[in-house]
Amino acid sequence: MTVDEQEERPGAQEWVPQSRAVEDLRDSARGCRGCELWRDATQTVFSAGAEGASMMLVGEQPGDREDRTGEPFVGPAGRMLDDALDEAGIERDEVYLTNAVKHFRFEPRGKRRIHEKPSTGHVVACRPWLEAEVAAVGPRVIVAMGATAARSVLGRPVKIGEVRGSEIDASDWPDTAVLVTVHPSSLLRLRDDADRHSAFRAFVADLLAAAELAGTA
Repeated sequence: MTVDEQEERPGAQEWVPQSRAVEDLRDSARGCRGCELWRDATQTVFSAGAEGASMMLVGEQPGDREDRTGEPFVGPAGRMLDDALDEAGIERDEVYLTNAVKHFRFEPRGKRRIHEKPSTGHVVACRPWLEAEVAAVGPRVIVAMGATAARSVLGRPVKIGEVRGSEIDASDWPDTAVLVTVHPSSLLRLRDDADRHSAFRAFVADLLAAAELAGTA
């Protein structure tokens, strides 16, 4: 990371409050300047769901619709996630939904804003929020959806295909099980109906495995 990047990404710890109430975290996150993404994003997109939820789902970052509404997982990937949760018999309002990075990173293209993957620097800068959320919610299981989320939760890069669907011991969360799966947006990119159906069933199976770890299945 260059000196300029270090200056632009001091990390979120300065804005994380002492309180571990989710509402206090959410309020404080609105003013976060832990990295430069706040400049172009419409707003901070923090989390949704119950404080004290036994299952926490972590995605990559807000998308265009999430950035405009201020709510996580309300765009196309969110609808795919809702379908999978419903198929698994998991109520959305009984889980805690958040992202590894709280601001939308995008590339302007005409009137459109095209998703751009957060860098490792963005993930590291934003991780204090995730740490505070885990402390506040106290989930029994964290489901990292996609490589960026897994990098944030585990503190290291992993290959999804090698660790997917199995409980992972994470030293940062000794009292919490971690399970890695795909991000629901990956299902949307599949053009073949049979491939999409198969991927959807596998995603549902991962959510069911997480529910078993959380003791809610």
